[in-house]
Amino acid sequence: MDQETIDLVAFEEHHLDGALQLSREAGWPHQREDWAMLLALSDGFVMLQGDVVVGTAMMTPFADESARIAMVIVAATMRGRGLGRRLMDAALQACGERECCLTATADGLPLYEKLGFRAAHEIRQHQGNLREGIAAPVPMRGIAWARAEDFATIAALDRQALGFDRRTLLHFLAETAQIAVLREGDRIAGFGALRPFGRGEVIGPVIAETETQAQAILSFLMNARTGTFLRVDTPLPAGLSPWLAACGLAHAGGGIAMRRNAANRQPIGPAQPFALASQALG
Repeated sequence: MDQETIDLVAFEEHHLDGALQLSREAGWPHQREDWAMLLALSDGFVMLQGDVVVGTAMMTPFADESARIAMVIVAATMRGRGLGRRLMDAALQACGERECCLTATADGLPLYEKLGFRAAHEIRQHQGNLREGIAAPVPMRGIAWARAEDFATIAALDRQALGFDRRTLLHFLAETAQIAVLREGDRIAGFGALRPFGRGEVIGPVIAETETQAQAILSFLMNARTGTFLRVDTPLPAGLSPWLAACGLAHAGGGIAMRRNAANRQPIGPAQPFALASQALG
């Protein structure tokens, strides 16, 4: 069938089942609920061959400052026809002048480079069933589940770490995830979220001022889910990959974090994004 007979349309709820089938064919772990979460947060695009979903892309905006493109999938039988480029063009148009980031697979890297994305660092994916007795690197004192009144501080800490506003995402996580906070005296020094994803659950985002704090938050969340299949995606420069492997979460692939329209924005405080939620959320 010619490319002209393939329609590019806005992603709507009735496309979820087709998108799920597409991601399963690609070997991705996302469940229908994961797709629905993305649709609630994003502008999505679908390529249709008749009524069949043969391509997808999601653009998740973070206020007017930044955005993330994810779930760029083209059916194996439809590759080589420029569908990936059409999906990316639509997502980038929706992105506008925002700084844009994504995590690239090896297959997608050449296209993203042609579109002006530049590699930033490697993302390591770790996953597995947690074993008993994970040793926390520091005493667990000061880490507890977040309270409703902590949200404003969590959002402020997240913005301090990343340099842009993710309150829409954090509001969604406040309703769907468990969030732990690390308190030092009367202040919140870090936080981490735990939510259902794929084959089990995923930890992220994790924001902390030091690697030791990040390990403590991760340990708290891991110990809350012993025996559960768990995934954590982490930037290689954060240095957490060997520690996660030692905890029983094996290195299981990953990708390359890329940026476009980079604002040369550095974190505006001491906090750093030590662990990412998933390739879908960033």
